[in-house]
Amino acid sequence: MTTEQLPDEYWNAFYSEHEQIWSGKPNAAFADEVAGLAPGRALDLGCGEGADAIWLAERGWTVTAVDVSTVALGRAAEHAKAAGVGDRIDWQQHELGNSFPDGEFDLVSAQFLHSKTDLPRDGILRRAAAAVAPGGVLLIEGHLGFSPGEHNPHPEVHFPEPDEVIESLALPDGEWETLVSRAHDRAQVMRDGVPINRRDCTVKLRRR
Repeated sequence: MTTEQLPDEYWNAFYSEHEQIWSGKPNAAFADEVAGLAPGRALDLGCGEGADAIWLAERGWTVTAVDVSTVALGRAAEHAKAAGVGDRIDWQQHELGNSFPDGEFDLVSAQFLHSKTDLPRDGILRRAAAAVAPGGVLLIEGHLGFSPGEHNPHPEVHFPEPDEVIESLALPDGEWETLVSRAHDRAQVMRDGVPINRRDCTVKLRRR
């Protein structure tokens, strides 16, 4: 299900609904997969209010953090300054279907890169892969839907399985190593306090 709003309009309105949308903590699967990596240059695509980028900066990474929403980016920059890592993060506004950050990175992270606006996700993730430096890691976390028994409000939406995500990247043979390709459950507490169970997928690849 998509909206006819422009991406920046939709997401600025989304973030303006509340003073804080997300928990302020990094995505759990993201933190688990990145914890063992040596700090370097990181690219955070769809950074939202900045929790993942700030977590990286606190651990020695130099981060380029991207979002379409200027409201989210302004909020994220304030949080980074309060955490004492504002000088380690370059906040950039991009509508990723139209523009993309320059450079190569030791880590490129795309966490839950889904949208109710038109989003050329496969093309964006292919550009994300192209931005990974030799020896670097591409980490993609996405929704798979809802666990059995949970209400699915959007049954018409297809969320790709891990193998589908990897196939859509169209990676050159022999150039990449698959480190993680798995589906997993995630408990989530909604804003109204109701707990639900989600299904997510993790894809983690290393460029040789």
